[in-house]
This record gives sequence, structure tokens and C-alpha cells, in this order.
Amino acid sequence: MIFEFHHINQQLSKYVESIFYHKGYMPEHSIERVVPTGNIFILFELDNIPRHTYDEELKPKDTFTKVWVSGINQKYLSISAHKDSEMLVVQLKTLGAFPLFKVPISSFSESITSAGHFFGDAIFEIRQKILSATSIEDKFAIIEVWLDSQIDEKIAPSESLFRMLSVLQENPFSKHSELIKDYPNTQKHLINQFKKYSGLSPKALHKIIRFNKILQIINQKEEIVWTDIVYETGYTDQSHFIKEFQEFSGFNPSKYIKKGYNKSIPNFFPLDSKG
Repeated sequence: MIFEFHHINQQLSKYVESIFYHKGYMPEHSIERVVPTGNIFILFELDNIPRHTYDEELKPKDTFTKVWVSGINQKYLSISAHKDSEMLVVQLKTLGAFPLFKVPISSFSESITSAGHFFGDAIFEIRQKILSATSIEDKFAIIEVWLDSQIDEKIAPSESLFRMLSVLQENPFSKHSELIKDYPNTQKHLINQFKKYSGLSPKALHKIIRFNKILQIINQKEEIVWTDIVYETGYTDQSHFIKEFQEFSGFNPSKYIKKGYNKSIPNFFPLDSKG
């Protein structure tokens, strides 16, 4: 299998978290679950294999082809996994999407949408160029040039908004109410700005940040003591912790461990072994 990350140039790094490419992926499962990360993704399918999402009973729900956008989610997604797949993926930073899409990010939160809805047929021409490129470096260069041409830095988030996000990322959720008081404008303005640029309120986003830190903690521990983790991550009680964990992942914490997901990649894991 080929799996490569692109080194993002300094100009794009303010908006783009990662760009990666894979080919020859051979999973031993057919459905995998993706948990919220606080990011928006642009996905280029390069193998002519349709992708599917699934409902709670793991029955096919929607189908996506060519290029699509996965908006920011507060709940897990169940998606199809395919043998010998090939994709190029752009992962945007939490506040990096608005200068590219130029519409409030909250307008497509909790959704998966054809990229043509935002960028017209031009995005499918970019996909064709990526398909025709003979080297991975050329594929990365094509998407980088496209991103550079599309991002309007004149409508980038304010520095105060970037600072607020950093504060949320670096501090526990238990301090949320105190943290947002440092924003140099009203709380209503802060909420509106976060919804415009990230798709979520600061509180909702801070919960996702906390959940991802929980997954990192779990994946690093040899022995899991839930009461310690509840205390360490600032939950008021264990029942609240369990409820929120299930909302984000679809599993209660004990089942998550029993399935062995703490030993896999923190943000997505297989739901079956059909291959």
C-alpha cells in the first residue's frame, strides 16, 4: 500500500491541516466509523468506486462519487471501506475552510455534499488532472496550486479568533466559561464568528477537542481506569462522560475497549470484518 503526506507550504498551512494520498488500501472490513475531529474534508476518489454512508442499522444511506465535501460533524459517521482503493484527501484546519468555500461553514455542517455544489464543474476537472498525473508529487502539486488559487486571505478569520481557538485547544473544557471571557467582543459575536468560520459554537467545538484528547489518553494507556479518565478530563460525573462518549463514537467506553479500538487509529475504526 502507498500512503503519503504532502509537505504543505507556509501560505497554505494556516488553512490546511494535511493533504494525503493512498493507493492499494486493502482493509479487512467493509464499513468503518469516523468520529468527529473538528475538521472539514475534501475527498477525491481516484478509483471509480462509489462510497456509501450507513444509518444506525448499518444499512446504506447515501452514495458519493468523484469529489465530495464532508462538513464538520458532532456525531460519528459510518462509511464504506473498499479494497484496492485510491484517494487524495484535503483536511482543512478548524478555522481554515471559510476563505476557501466563501459561505458560512455552519451552512453545510453535519452533511456530506458533492464538491460540485461549491466549486462547480472546475473541481471535476481538477480531479481529472490528478488522475492523469503520473507521480504522487505531481498530484500534490495540482491540488496545492488549486487551493492557492481558491483561498481568499482577505476573508480569513481574525487573529483574535485564532487565539481563542488556541486557548480552547490548550485548556480543559471545565474552564470553558472562564476562557471565553477573554474574547475581546461579546459572547454573541464569538458564537456567530465560530459558527461562520468553523461551523460550530465554541462550546460544541471544545467538547470535540476534549473527546479527541480522551481518545489519545485511552490509546496511550496500558490499563484503563475509567474513574481516573473521567477526573482527568474534567467531567462532572461518570454518567455524563459515558453519554458523551457514546454520542461521539456510537459505543459506550467499555465496549470501545472490548472491541480493541483503543489499539487502532484514534479517529476511525472498523465495524465489521467482511473485507
